[in-house]
Amino acid sequence: MTAALRRLARAPSRVVLGAYVPARTAAWPEASHLHVIGDEFGWSIDDDADRLTATARRLGFEVAPPAWARFTHGQAVFLHDHFGALRPHWIDSSHRLGLSYFHGRPGTEGGAEFDASYDRLRRHSGRIDRVQVTHAEMHELVASAGVDGDKIFRIPIGVDIDRFPLGDAHARATARLELGLPATAFVVGSFQKDGVGRGAGLEPKHIKGPDVFVATIERLRATIPELTVLLTGPARGYVRAALERIGVPYEHALVPSRDALAVAYHALDVYLVTSRQEGGPKAIFEATASGAPLVTTRVGQAQELLTDDEDALLADVDDVELLAAAVQRLYDDVTLGPRLRTAGRATAESYADDRLDPLWAELLEGFVRRAD
Repeated sequence: MTAALRRLARAPSRVVLGAYVPARTAAWPEASHLHVIGDEFGWSIDDDADRLTATARRLGFEVAPPAWARFTHGQAVFLHDHFGALRPHWIDSSHRLGLSYFHGRPGTEGGAEFDASYDRLRRHSGRIDRVQVTHAEMHELVASAGVDGDKIFRIPIGVDIDRFPLGDAHARATARLELGLPATAFVVGSFQKDGVGRGAGLEPKHIKGPDVFVATIERLRATIPELTVLLTGPARGYVRAALERIGVPYEHALVPSRDALAVAYHALDVYLVTSRQEGGPKAIFEATASGAPLVTTRVGQAQELLTDDEDALLADVDDVELLAAAVQRLYDDVTLGPRLRTAGRATAESYADDRLDPLWAELLEGFVRRAD
């Protein structure tokens, strides 16, 4: 269903909720319920919201439906999309307000929305009750906007370890058959949204580095026989068109949800991240949990939580030569992939969602009341 159709479908339900929810929740004590809100795109941010909902319930907090948040009063609202969180609807609401600030460096090329978002954060810093950041750069940025330090919590983007089991040779063969990939191909994966907007994504999203991804693949085309790319995720039009232009075969798997991503990871020889800015990226622990060797730029939490040549291979931002060399190493050295796979799985397990519960408990305490 397209975004426009989803909005149309929600219109009648909002009328119903507007009549039902205020009466249903009038007796709720202040901040007794938590609303966790995604971006309604059905991909990464909504997954963050689903997983925080599960975490909050594990910790004994009462979580109310996100759609009710517009019709309740004086509760706690946490939004993983800081662009949406800093809009007047939430700033002017009666709710306690928490948000994730994953990325968005002011002054970023092509990132006017980052400048606007930082300006709103600065102007409303006293209104914000909780901020999750995932790495040092964003911690410093949020603090520089005037948010009190005791309201900023550094919590990594973990992984639902049960959804991303470690693959084996059988899982690899099965995944390739299911996804239409040659059994003998060397498969490079990229599962992020790296196009602008909610459509085809023909305009590249600069901070995600799709141009760097294509340049890296183009460099490898001559040295890796049967090089193939596996894409998932929405708005991949720019990368698809570029791969067709340079003559590298690819599959774009339209998985029904992120729950189906483990199969895609199991099909890979390497997962490649070429981003310029990130909060996570989330894929670093999904890939390593699933057993896909990881090559990534030094961005977001990746630069702080991974160790080069131990559980992943890291390269500087925009360093196409080093990114290509890292992928080439995995192709040439048959011992490297299994070594990264073993260490990567161990690292991912250490950041499993339930192991982050104590960090989330610190953020939620005093923001929302525990259920009796």
